[in-house]
Amino acid sequence: MRTTLAARGAVLLALALAVPACGGGTDTGGGSNDSPKTLTYWASNQGANAEVDKKVLKPELAKFEKQTGIKVKLEVVPWSELLNRILTATTSGQGPDVLNIGNTWSASLQATGALLPWDGKNFESIGGRDRFVESALQSTGAPGQAPAAVPLYSMAYALYYNKQLFKEAGIAEPPATWDELVAAGQKVRAEKGVWGLGAEGANPSENIHQVFVLGKQHGADFFTPEGEADFTSKGAVAAVKQYVDLMAKDKVIAPGNAEYAQNQSVSDFAKGRTAMLLWQTASASLETMGMKDSEWGLAPAPVRSGSPGSGAQVNSMAAGINMAVFKSTRNLDGAKAFVKFMTGDAEQKILNKAYGSIPPVKSAQRDSFFHTPVTSALRETLATSAAALPQVPDESQFETAVGSAVKELLADAAAGRSVTTASVRAALDKAQQQMPKK
Repeated sequence: MRTTLAARGAVLLALALAVPACGGGTDTGGGSNDSPKTLTYWASNQGANAEVDKKVLKPELAKFEKQTGIKVKLEVVPWSELLNRILTATTSGQGPDVLNIGNTWSASLQATGALLPWDGKNFESIGGRDRFVESALQSTGAPGQAPAAVPLYSMAYALYYNKQLFKEAGIAEPPATWDELVAAGQKVRAEKGVWGLGAEGANPSENIHQVFVLGKQHGADFFTPEGEADFTSKGAVAAVKQYVDLMAKDKVIAPGNAEYAQNQSVSDFAKGRTAMLLWQTASASLETMGMKDSEWGLAPAPVRSGSPGSGAQVNSMAAGINMAVFKSTRNLDGAKAFVKFMTGDAEQKILNKAYGSIPPVKSAQRDSFFHTPVTSALRETLATSAAALPQVPDESQFETAVGSAVKELLADAAAGRSVTTASVRAALDKAQQQMPKK
């Protein structure tokens, strides 16, 4: 998920205007049913490419049309465009009825006032709030407010490793700590001439996911309890430096990864060009790219020492996709019916199996597919050692400012320029100055 300076400006404009206008019509403050037979749906790109998503989703949308008589017009929107397009829609009045959002954006988009709040009545219309696991609900909007979206897919980061490369390099077990990951990465490069770990250095959101987790491990949150930006704390600086040093000092990430932003690191891993990958539920994409399930293993993402858990042993952000409805939809009842359909047990099993993600719906999680060694590990991470990114209105600006700072630091590392604690602190201070003033 990638954001830009233009996106940050759009966020600020949306916050200033609080214009809840979308769905292609005049805002009614709570939607209408003026167009009861159609819906437009922006789906996020979950598969290896948009065509994979269409193959997964179109049969399910046909089921919904058969059940309800409502035709759903589908558009799969790349992550590199999604946030900008949503923010433009909140101010232009031109957009979908229903859409997917990255769960980290929930509070920021909630603050625009454009999304339907999922209060008790709206939750009851889709079967009730208690159908969803609590960890997924924590990333649906600011605390104390009605959620801005409903959980659709839950994901966690894990460490994927190439079994054959590990065996040939004499690595018996997947690394459990960062020191072990560095050692394994250096060994596989020395023994096999293959880089240790892949990264998406030009993707600010991916950078944020990684440094947020490292920040938790260093005791930093990037925001104060009052929601103020706190990017230059000792822990935050240490987290960013540790991540950039995987390329700059430890030499386990290839310099070319500083330019990656479109899943190239997943492709490299699938093709045996790297030995490890830190990724959210990568199994479906790896299969699409030609890598057999038997060729890779999965382990919990590393911690500084010991084993994953809460607090400083957090090893993943609580990743996932939420489903939102624009308040000005012309088919409010249909939009809620569509959300109910997509979060129903049957669809939750079908869709999350297709994407290798975990259902945020409790009853759907009981399916045996989500109790394999791989899916159980992801469920365990979500339940015990994942943390939600800050649910504050400025979260999307945080992704842009700090994620872009990390991108620039990785570019420095790739070019052979020195990356010091002082230069990291300066980059984070510059990022903090870009945040909205309270």
